[in-house]
Amino acid sequence: MTRPTRLAILIGILAVGARLLGINQPYTGEWSWRQSDVAAIARNYFVGGFHFARPQIDWAGDQPGYVGTEFPILPFMAALCYKFFGVHEWIGRVQAVVLFAISLPFFYMIVRKIFGEVAAVWALFFYCFAPLGIMAGRCFMPDVPSLALSIIGLSFFQDSADTNSGARGRSTSFVLAAIAISLSILIKLPSAIIGAPLACLAFQRFGFAAFRNLKVWCFAAIALLPVALWYWYGYHISLKFYPYHFFGAGGVRIVSAVEYLRIARWIFTSTLTPVLFLLGGVGAFVSRSNACARLFHWWLGAMILFFMIVGYGNRHQWYQLPLIPIAAAFGGAFCDYAGEKISNRATRIASSAMLAIVFGFSAVVYARDFNRPTGASLRAAGLALKQITPSTSLIAAADNGDPAVLYYAERKGWHVLEKDGIYYGEPMDGASAIAELEQLRGKGATYFVLTANTSWWLENYPDLRQYLETTGTLVEAKNDFKIYRLSK
Repeated sequence: MTRPTRLAILIGILAVGARLLGINQPYTGEWSWRQSDVAAIARNYFVGGFHFARPQIDWAGDQPGYVGTEFPILPFMAALCYKFFGVHEWIGRVQAVVLFAISLPFFYMIVRKIFGEVAAVWALFFYCFAPLGIMAGRCFMPDVPSLALSIIGLSFFQDSADTNSGARGRSTSFVLAAIAISLSILIKLPSAIIGAPLACLAFQRFGFAAFRNLKVWCFAAIALLPVALWYWYGYHISLKFYPYHFFGAGGVRIVSAVEYLRIARWIFTSTLTPVLFLLGGVGAFVSRSNACARLFHWWLGAMILFFMIVGYGNRHQWYQLPLIPIAAAFGGAFCDYAGEKISNRATRIASSAMLAIVFGFSAVVYARDFNRPTGASLRAAGLALKQITPSTSLIAAADNGDPAVLYYAERKGWHVLEKDGIYYGEPMDGASAIAELEQLRGKGATYFVLTANTSWWLENYPDLRQYLETTGTLVEAKNDFKIYRLSK
């Protein structure tokens, strides 16, 4: 085992260890709403009979709440684990950690084949500790598992295109690549962007004859047919059942220049850090003459196009995750290129140590911001509702569209305000809030909860406060929430 390989293993162990810290942390961070939705689907499988094709959320009130989602293998696996270990946050979170860990040797091998061992070690270091990757790599969300499967599939496809490999090995890699890519896109549809580097490898191997190559068409069929079938099914589920929702719908939209600047600012800071952004940019330039590196250039081009077309969807920062392996590979290539220009060994070691420290420090600073407990009041309200309300209660929740309240309450209900089950924003005045509560009370809502983020409604809308005092009963009030029982 070479020294770079031993160093890569150490980096991987440290990266996995960092993601396991506080692995049972509640879903109260920046993305509490997304994780709570996935966790709710998992628990509804657990308590509702494991009907895989019926993923079910909590915010459809008195309706079943079946929705169109990505292929729900992750919440389903979590639900199976609940039977043995009980319902715990670490079960959902650890899936991302495991798949991230599995992806590490594959990413290392991809970069090593293109840029060499030194570049691969640097690339692995950047891939492991980019702040967005640290955050998303321990969340109960499909994004990191999908990215990990994309990398695994890309590595196998790279092997299958290698003419130096044996025929049997190429065939095995081909099939495994197709399966991994299919699972990646099933779990997260935007992962179809991995098609760009795959196409690059196919054209490098077959040229324009790739369009006539039966093997390429077989790969596309294996990878994409299950994707088409599942998302067709999910779309029809979203048309049939209230709240008529398909996860990710509406993301394909051009947005204002201000929004694109915000996305760019995220990329420069908390997605990659300024260090990796600059190293990756220079690395992309210095590696332009390397034909084997073009798969990363194609991948980068596809991501830029994705940001432009899916501008609205990229308001969610986790959509930027594929930039991390791209920037990491180019950053590693530049570090190797720059290291060769430094002849003095002591200077090279000192420069490497300084770069690692600066990048590591910036990663810690930016990753720390992701873990602010912005949803703590939602969880507190949910736990209180679980204690003081009957299990059949329906909750009207002024929760800014974050279902963490309903998840921790283990109750069904609605967001306030809502339209066809979907959060519709804050009320313009007290009258609109009252009208909403009257409508939900008619549907069976028995409790109304305000959290720390929405308690200002009572101060700004005195008519709403008077309505609650006359038609409801304040059953519990804390700094984090207020819970009212609504009269029938």
